[in-house]
Amino acid sequence: MPAIKKPKKIKQFKVKMNFSWKNLLIYAFLIIFTGFVFFGISSPNAINAPTVKTVPLSQLIRDVKDGKVSTLNVYSDKIDAVEKSVTLESTKETNADVYQLFKNAGVSLGKTNVVIKDDTTLNNWISLLFSSILPIILMVAFFWFIFRQARGAQDSIFSFGKSSARVFNKDNPQVTFTDVAGVDEAKQELTEVVDFLKNPGKYKAMGARTPKGVLMVGPSGTGKTLLARATAGEAGVPFFSMAGSEFMEMLVGVGASRVRDLFQTAKKAQPAIIFIDEVDAIGRQRGVGFMGGHDEREQTLNQILVEMDGFSPTEQLVVIAATNRPDVLDPALIRPGRFDRRVVLELPDVNGRKNILAIHARGKPFAQNVDWEKVAKRTVGFSGADLENMLNEAAILAARLGKKSIDMSDLEEAATKVKLGPEKKRLQSEEDRRMTAYHEAGHALVSWFMPHMDPVHRISIVSRGMSLGHTMMEPMDRLHETKTHLLEQISVMLGGRAAESLIFKEMTTGASDDIAKATEVARTMVVEYGMSDLGPINFDTQSHMPYEQVTISPDMAAKVDEQVKKITDEAYKNAIEVLRKLKEKLDLLAEELLKKETIESEEFERIVGPKKPALATVSV
Repeated sequence: MPAIKKPKKIKQFKVKMNFSWKNLLIYAFLIIFTGFVFFGISSPNAINAPTVKTVPLSQLIRDVKDGKVSTLNVYSDKIDAVEKSVTLESTKETNADVYQLFKNAGVSLGKTNVVIKDDTTLNNWISLLFSSILPIILMVAFFWFIFRQARGAQDSIFSFGKSSARVFNKDNPQVTFTDVAGVDEAKQELTEVVDFLKNPGKYKAMGARTPKGVLMVGPSGTGKTLLARATAGEAGVPFFSMAGSEFMEMLVGVGASRVRDLFQTAKKAQPAIIFIDEVDAIGRQRGVGFMGGHDEREQTLNQILVEMDGFSPTEQLVVIAATNRPDVLDPALIRPGRFDRRVVLELPDVNGRKNILAIHARGKPFAQNVDWEKVAKRTVGFSGADLENMLNEAAILAARLGKKSIDMSDLEEAATKVKLGPEKKRLQSEEDRRMTAYHEAGHALVSWFMPHMDPVHRISIVSRGMSLGHTMMEPMDRLHETKTHLLEQISVMLGGRAAESLIFKEMTTGASDDIAKATEVARTMVVEYGMSDLGPINFDTQSHMPYEQVTISPDMAAKVDEQVKKITDEAYKNAIEVLRKLKEKLDLLAEELLKKETIESEEFERIVGPKKPALATVSV
């Protein structure tokens, strides 16, 4: 039996009309205007008869004379003659006597029913409506609408001075300190602040006062804003959050007004916390701009200084600010008495990364083969935001491949993607692939040969980002950089160019980024770290504030350039010597890269052997 098809459902279109007073006024006006334009509603009998025929007055008089007309409807400026199936319409002079008109034509109206209709009153009212009353109504409505808009604009102008701070309290579920990892010292500092707000009595008994301000400093992605949100969740007191840029506005004085309103509102709700994110947007040092003391930013900063200095000892109000540019802040803002504490957030160490990974791994299915210790060690230099993004990318990759859980290969690919960018399928010639293979093999072998360099983690000639290939190390956490390690780094960076020169007797543009990084490291060694023959002198003219004019003489600048060139030349020479010694291993590694495109650490050691310490030293 064939299946019975269900009838198609007819789509119904619903028209939604907004019946506000404004729309009703517009609809009424349009209906009246359309009626008068299209139907000619200028007289009451404009559409009375089913058929109306306009004829000259002479023909109408002849029809009356012939007895064809039964009724004459006489208006002020026209005559309607009603016949059996048609109504004849003819014009006449306004207010002309119809009896005299027919008498002059020699026609008697004795047998015709004459009806005099006075339409002058209605016409006068219609004329008055359209000429006087309706324009006045429309004009009044127009000006009333304009005044309403002006009043709304005035209200919005006065509301500029109100702060737009977001308020959080204990009734709303928030992030807590258990959701933050890798910044234990910062958590301890803020835990004391939260405890002071919750239990002020035990601190006052010791003569301690409330810290007025806490300045959180650290690179982007280290968790400053997250830690502030966690403080809001732990405090159990009103938490006012506002970005530094939200104080600024087009109108002069608005920023200062918003600062006053924010602090007044927070004082009414004390104990409370005020959080200002990216405080460097308004806290930059005064006197370096072009607007002087009338600059809106400086007025806003001055108001913050006044408000923070005006706290009484009994007020339980703490200001927390976050920035990654502490060097540009005004000294009056960061002095004790305003910001009493400075909390420094740094990139997490291996234990911190493990704890951060554990937090962000919640709610995600991971395979049994995931070694979190190994993941934490291979993500040196990752911030908390980078680690969260890496786990999210790994979850996306596993879902795209149809997996039930996230395994180690997904995490490896996600970490590489976060660090170098997504994989690209570029069409390359065999010659380009061969050059890239030797280039990356040169980096890897020089790094393998240098005693203080980190082990090689992965070598690949798969294009990512702007590079045609990459050589990844397995970095170690270091608190100090030594001169030897920096020199070996420069040699590794120039290992790709050295391999190109040794094998192809040619130079390519693929080493441009390596050269730029090597030069930057060498110059930093000379001008900042004092690791050259010029001695422990800082020659850096770029890292200072604009108002601090630091210059060096042309002779000294030439000596700096000479030292930078000396370091890079020696490092390049060392890279060439290493690759000449390992020419056979270089060829084997390059051929393997051409076959497999990506080589992991285990296979790399199988080809070149385990890393031997203290095989060579680099000196300048």
